[in-house]
Amino acid sequence: MASAALEPWQAAALRRKRRSAERRPRGREVALRDLEAQPEVDCGVVLRRIREAGKDLLLSDFWSLALETINSCLTKHLEQLKVPEGTLSEALRNLHLDSSPNESAVTPGFITGENQVPGTCCWKCVCYGIGNFATCVIARHQLTFLLLFLEKCQIPRRHCWVYDPLFSQLEIAVLKSLGVTVLSENEEGRRSIHGEPTIFYMPHCGTALYNNLLCSNWSVESLAKMLIIGNSFRGLEERLLARILQKNYAYITKVLKGLEELELPETSQYMDVFNDTSIHWFPVQKLRRLPTDTWAFREEPDYQDCEDLEIIRNKRRAPSAADQNLPWQGSCPQR
Repeated sequence: MASAALEPWQAAALRRKRRSAERRPRGREVALRDLEAQPEVDCGVVLRRIREAGKDLLLSDFWSLALETINSCLTKHLEQLKVPEGTLSEALRNLHLDSSPNESAVTPGFITGENQVPGTCCWKCVCYGIGNFATCVIARHQLTFLLLFLEKCQIPRRHCWVYDPLFSQLEIAVLKSLGVTVLSENEEGRRSIHGEPTIFYMPHCGTALYNNLLCSNWSVESLAKMLIIGNSFRGLEERLLARILQKNYAYITKVLKGLEELELPETSQYMDVFNDTSIHWFPVQKLRRLPTDTWAFREEPDYQDCEDLEIIRNKRRAPSAADQNLPWQGSCPQR
């Protein structure tokens, strides 16, 4: 029974995409090391672990370096959003993006989901695919990053929507206690921002999820209001054959020349948590320089020829040929 329970984690570890070949053999070892098979854990235990992870992250070199990257990207994005004259400097001041450790970020309010920010931030946040954070250390660190990111960017937790089809009832209860909104339906990444500036946090998700997200917001106006924190699009371009990328993930292919990408730092402590992760944003000037027929493209992705889709499909949608052939599926690699 024990060995059978580990099979999905082991299989997923082998599927995790790495930027360099040297990292790939470590995936299985990391997944097994991070697995904590403790069915007796309760909300209190999970919340305590999240708080401990928050303290570690806050004091790490990774966090201070990541904040520099985040600050650079969000400052440019705020300018692009054309915040009304006289309020841009105020908006920038309101971003608590200093890198100095601050214990208040992991006080009881950090755990209970109390609203510690005024709620004036212009961004919403959507998180897909962080995985089973109650039992996986990597997923827990990714959740902790999200909570600290919301705090630093002054995004109220009620303006953050979270989903992973793998969430247990315990994890859903924990997330609700933290104050974020847990989505009830698998959107497959097909969420339109409806004109609202939105940050998508999608660490180590399947490529189809990013492609679906772009498809659902395929216009200069929408992409210009989005940021995506997730797998490096440049890394995807390097790893996948051009014909495969073009055929299966056309929206990613078409937008590569219309984005700017800033890599999150790589440190030994969080190498397996945030490797190959970047912040992507879409400068209006670059988007407008793309060929005019770019925006006329409206084909619905079907992924019929994808051998390694790496997302869980919504069962209400008609299954594709790809669904029939997958040995397993996940909104992101199960860790």
